[in-house]
Amino acid sequence: MKKITFIIALIILTLGSNLSAQESNYPERHGGALNLGLGIGGYYGYYGYIGHALPIFDINYEFGIARNFTLAPFITLGTYSDANFTSFITPIGVKGTYYLDELFHADSRWDFYVAGSLGIALVSTTWNVNYNGDRTYYTSANLLYRALHLGTEYHISRNIGLFLDLSTGVSTIGIAIH
Repeated sequence: MKKITFIIALIILTLGSNLSAQESNYPERHGGALNLGLGIGGYYGYYGYIGHALPIFDINYEFGIARNFTLAPFITLGTYSDANFTSFITPIGVKGTYYLDELFHADSRWDFYVAGSLGIALVSTTWNVNYNGDRTYYTSANLLYRALHLGTEYHISRNIGLFLDLSTGVSTIGIAIH
């Protein structure tokens, strides 16, 4: 838990860096955005043994790396409980995003992107004291987290945007703070 707290604190501290925002009279720059999302995920990938999607919270901070390309360290929090156990699932990694705004000749209020995520999924499971069944099935999920994304963001103002991120891992809707 100390590692998670450290990562979240590191992301928040980076907000003091030079944040960019879109302006219609200047070429678009991407990066400098804190993205907070709520969504669903879980059937595909790192915790597929549950058999259905779970509610999650996702946070990432985008750094502009090159024109139309950003990298965003992320952390995602999810939990699942049934009569036998409770699992906390925490994917941590980096998301690489390529913006397609120029290709689509998009208005400056819109961003369109494709992305890929790579990381690890930390899974912590607590068992019910009366459970005597097979525990290996529930703890054998792949720790490698990987996902493909397709998304868009609409800029409400210079500093705030709303986004939709559809993914093979965790799909989210949320707010972007630039």
